Amino acid sequence: MKKFTYLAALAALFFSSNTLMGQTTDTAKTHGWMSHHNPAGAMQIQVTYRKGDISQLNGALNANGIPSINQSNIWINASMSHIYKNWLFEDGIGFTPIASSTVNDLKVKYNQYQLFWRAGYNISSSSSYRLYPFAGINFSAAMLKVEDKARIQNTNSFTDELLNSTSSKTFWQPNFGIELGAGYDFLIKMKTKKMDCFEIERNIPIGIRAGYYINAYAGDWKIDSYKLQNSPNQKQSAVFVTFNIGLGYKVNK
Repeated sequence: MKKFTYLAALAALFFSSNTLMGQTTDTAKTHGWMSHHNPAGAMQIQVTYRKGDISQLNGALNANGIPSINQSNIWINASMSHIYKNWLFEDGIGFTPIASSTVNDLKVKYNQYQLFWRAGYNISSSSSYRLYPFAGINFSAAMLKVEDKARIQNTNSFTDELLNSTSSKTFWQPNFGIELGAGYDFLIKMKTKKMDCFEIERNIPIGIRAGYYINAYAGDWKIDSYKLQNSPNQKQSAVFVTFNIGLGYKVNK
């Protein structure tokens, strides 16, 4: 189903990263690609603040007697950075904590997922920190789950439950955005690790990214692939600030 696209993308991202590292190790021993390149990058955890606006969605909930949702403005991300000379590329996946609202036996849950890619250029000549402007793209999805506990929990029979009439359902909304900003990373050096015919310089990058997220496209809400007309689809462009910590590496032949 499409709502699982982002989880699949995460798996593909990390599998491809592992494959690349495996290929890098093999070619290092055969004096191939590694003899001309020094791969570098980092595995990172990030926390982003970006204020959202779901007033249209809350208006639709209120019209059906459901209290408003207090949306979380915090994103938690896992990302990878890849460095080539002065160029820095960053890709990752993230989510917001679940926010909920309840009335009687009806409960709604809301959160968002994102997949992003950024490219930046380091304008610093220092080996202790990086300073770079960047631009990126962002694919995200908002998820709204409705739980009708009164209808679900009214029978103990499996066969009766199969065709039980209930208001429980899951909605999702696709979004596309553009990110423009700048990043700064301070590098805490760690002990270099030697392996076979190469050595790995290690560091802990601690930094910040700040910029503006342009919500270029806010799609209609859907159930599976079925598009719902007259759905809340307001754009949520906003300033964002991201705090970053990770484990960095640079492989030297």
